[in-house]
Amino acid sequence: MTTYHPLGRKPAQRRMLLKNLVTSLVLYEHIRTTQTRAKAIVPIMERMLTHAKGRSPHMAIRFLNQFLTDKNASRKMIEVLLPRFANRPSGRLRIAPLGRRVGDGASMVTVSFISSDAPKKK
Repeated sequence: MTTYHPLGRKPAQRRMLLKNLVTSLVLYEHIRTTQTRAKAIVPIMERMLTHAKGRSPHMAIRFLNQFLTDKNASRKMIEVLLPRFANRPSGRLRIAPLGRRVGDGASMVTVSFISSDAPKKK
């Protein structure tokens, strides 16, 4: 069962926030965000990688363009990220804690892709 993260926004604003976070994660390969937002985007990103891996490149780009807000992000996902994680079924992202944000004390984390040479769990 997936956890629902409302993120204190209306549904349309929440969808756009998640789309922009996932697009930034694909383009920059790591982002700094709050823990709640990170927990919301990791399952989305894992699902997108899994679904895109099982399709032809043309259909994968069409599938990714439905969610990503930048065409370069979908191209990078097909050309760079999918070959990197071709043999890995899941666990492609890492959430690393950074501490508390100064202004409001929110728990900050870094979401990044793991390196492809990391050992796989059995």
